[in-house]
Amino acid sequence: MRYLYSLLLFSILTFGQSVDIIKEVYKIEGVKVESYDYNGFEKFLKFNDETTYIINFWATWCAPCIKELPYFEEIGAKYKSKSVKVILVSLDFPKQVEKSLIPFIKRKKLESLVIHLDDPDSNSWIEKVDSNWSGAIPATIIYNKNNSRFYEQSFTFEALEIELKKMLNQ
Repeated sequence: MRYLYSLLLFSILTFGQSVDIIKEVYKIEGVKVESYDYNGFEKFLKFNDETTYIINFWATWCAPCIKELPYFEEIGAKYKSKSVKVILVSLDFPKQVEKSLIPFIKRKKLESLVIHLDDPDSNSWIEKVDSNWSGAIPATIIYNKNNSRFYEQSFTFEALEIELKKMLNQ
């Protein structure tokens, strides 16, 4: 009976609120990566505050992704005082998070938030991210409360900075 009351109270308190559902948390040698399915991840695409977000979809097995990662790190550091936040969304396979992703984060000393998107039904969520996305990576979204732009391409530092400045000046 006590369990039933607790469940009822929880239901009442969380009714109408999104519950932050993390599928799994990987933590090795001080590196922590939270893994989400699309429903849990979707909140990262909908922040409505004074920050401009750069969301980059990548994987450790994607050579063009790896090549551009330093540019995202540099942009994040350079524009931190202008309320810019970089979120790196790894699409690595779940079995590779501990073997490849976390060692990569540690080796490259990534400072941006790295999260893992683990939702095998990509056909259902890719178009929710952007209706024009084919699913190829690297892919990037730059958004703030005023505007959002999607890019299915690799970036140089200069090209990324130009696109970010467009968002900051709106």
